[in-house]
Amino acid sequence: MARIGVISISDGREYVQKDIGDFIAGYEDRLVASLEAAGHEVIRGEEQVTSNTVATAVARRVAARGVDLTVLHYAVWAFPHFTMLAADASPGPLLLLSTIDPAQPGMVGMLAAGGALDQIGREHTRLWGDADDTELIDAIGVRASAAAAVSSLRGSTFGRIGGRPMGMYTAVANTDQWQREFGIDVEEIDQYEIVRRAELADASEKKHAREWLETNANVHYDGKKLTPELLERQIGSYMAMRELIEEWNLDFTGIKGQPELTQYFATMDIAEAFLNDPYDWNGPKAPHVCATEADMDGALTMQLLKGITGTPVLFADVRHYHADRDVWDLCNSGQHATWYAARSDDPAVNLARVHLYPEVFFFPAGGASVHHIAAPGEMTLARLTRLDGKYRMQLMHGEFQEFDDEVNTEMMRRSTPEWPHAWARIHAPAATFLSRFGANHIHAVPGDRRAELRTVCELMGISLDEFTRD
Repeated sequence: MARIGVISISDGREYVQKDIGDFIAGYEDRLVASLEAAGHEVIRGEEQVTSNTVATAVARRVAARGVDLTVLHYAVWAFPHFTMLAADASPGPLLLLSTIDPAQPGMVGMLAAGGALDQIGREHTRLWGDADDTELIDAIGVRASAAAAVSSLRGSTFGRIGGRPMGMYTAVANTDQWQREFGIDVEEIDQYEIVRRAELADASEKKHAREWLETNANVHYDGKKLTPELLERQIGSYMAMRELIEEWNLDFTGIKGQPELTQYFATMDIAEAFLNDPYDWNGPKAPHVCATEADMDGALTMQLLKGITGTPVLFADVRHYHADRDVWDLCNSGQHATWYAARSDDPAVNLARVHLYPEVFFFPAGGASVHHIAAPGEMTLARLTRLDGKYRMQLMHGEFQEFDDEVNTEMMRRSTPEWPHAWARIHAPAATFLSRFGANHIHAVPGDRRAELRTVCELMGISLDEFTRD
């Protein structure tokens, strides 16, 4: 959830303020209570804004608390220049909120303030309603969650492990553009660091992790492409990534993998899956976005989605369209977080549906492919792509489908059975998708989060390319 600043703007006449102060306080109390009940942290202005100096001082103190969204609250007529001063002291996104009680002209105050902001070109959003209205609180939450996701990018660092994979232009972004537009620095780290550190990783933890996987998941050793030694090498790679993340203070990452590691060391499937998971063999942890093939725009999309939902984010290739079922096969090596197998808070429930199969011929170094079929449910699918160098958010709504074992097996055999699969029904014609989508990788999170992503586009100043059924 987000951190929201609430500042009530009032009338500048002392004798009026004496009569309306309690009225404003009552509405502010209800607003704050509703926002906190929805899970947000609220930073209240220390006093109602009744003068120009108070406007600046209160807004500066609220801004200093690092709020994601500042709500300027109008329960009464408010002097518009107070809004202008408060807005100038509030560097982040602004939302003007009016009550709808006709006893006081709060709506008039909001419109006067909003018009003044329009005149100077200060972007803002306007909402109105009663603090007990859940739709209003949800709308504020959408704005705040999007703002939190966007603001979290600034000052962050992306760790790119390796360079461009197999000639993929869509996996490489301009570091100058990232710094200028999003405030993200990129740290370049060689893949040899994974090899070196994996070999030095604690042997007892590698053994413990292997046994944990053998107990909780379904491990299919074949004595060639998947052995206990190879599985421990993959676990060591995960441990190496944890060290790099901690030492370099990396907020999100990507691993090139192909072709060097996949041909001569081991695949990074275990590392990528469990970095994205909310747990590992040591217990619960925060998901860490890690994109396979060092896909920078993929990782950036995932980081935004994680900022909105707090959940792991799916990463997949758009592998095949099953026209007979109107279902896409979203499938990519072992990249899917195991959480998607059942989306349970209990790792054992998810891992019971996970199979570690020997890697296929693409990856001669071997290791485990982290296979499962994603659990069904409503999904938001998205990807940041670039058109003529400019970012756009390509956005879709859909759901993951569930089929019986016979159908699952038949569909998996058409692609790569050993890899993880999500059967996605996307609410857009296949011809539209294939004609417009600007990458081979796509990302998804549970639920309908299109409203937040539309707001993200607005806040980031990037275009929205939304795919629909029409």
